[in-house]
Amino acid sequence: MSRIQPTFSKLAEHKRKALITFITAGDPSPELTVPLMHALVAGGVDILELGVPFSDPMAEGPVIQRACERALKFNVSTRDVLDQVRQFRQTNTHTPVVLMGYANPIERFGVDAFIAAASEAGVDGTIVVDYPPEECEDFARKMQAQGLDPIFLLAPTSTEERIRQVAQFSSGFSYYVSLKGVTGAGNIDTAEVAERIAAIRRHVKLPIGVGFGIRDGATAKAVAAVADAVVIGSRIIAEIENTPPAQACAAVQAFVADIRQALDA
Repeated sequence: MSRIQPTFSKLAEHKRKALITFITAGDPSPELTVPLMHALVAGGVDILELGVPFSDPMAEGPVIQRACERALKFNVSTRDVLDQVRQFRQTNTHTPVVLMGYANPIERFGVDAFIAAASEAGVDGTIVVDYPPEECEDFARKMQAQGLDPIFLLAPTSTEERIRQVAQFSSGFSYYVSLKGVTGAGNIDTAEVAERIAAIRRHVKLPIGVGFGIRDGATAKAVAAVADAVVIGSRIIAEIENTPPAQACAAVQAFVADIRQALDA
């Protein structure tokens, strides 16, 4: 079992919602990734999503695209990302870490080799944007056999059949993309989110996290009223992008601490 399910169970016992954050590994520089991870946890984050830099991040808006470009200038590879997780695990053995990215780097690494290396490094799960569940039965089973959670995306346009497939193959939590667009775009309609999550819960018994478009404490709190977790990425990347590197850790810690306070209020 990964660290994800126990984390959600512990939060539920205390009637709290999970705060999940995303940063791109290697942005703004490789040596800052692990300190940023620790800063996010210090600010109150429950689960870390660590983006694997990719040259064609199709689901990402311009903010995360730029983060990928900055990381790739340092030639940050999948192996480098796994090394960063290992470094993080030297002093943090309890916070779940989920790798988020695309199929191409995994296929180049080799699926079996990637799963084994991720497990050894201390990864808890993956979100592979372009791995649809109907084509991932083998991948999901191999992941789960190594104690890792395959986490799939659901969208406003997801059919009932797709929701059933996600329910069949996923574990850890399900990630509901609240917008018909890329990361960081548009504003969330919380009433629509509530309606869609109710429909998803008829089939998916895992905790549900909602992301894409959550920018502040008020939005996070409104979404958390109907979801089990909120996911924030672009807004944190923007904080990193607009802050001198020496101050980046303090800036993201302060930002997520405000979100945590809003969720717990």
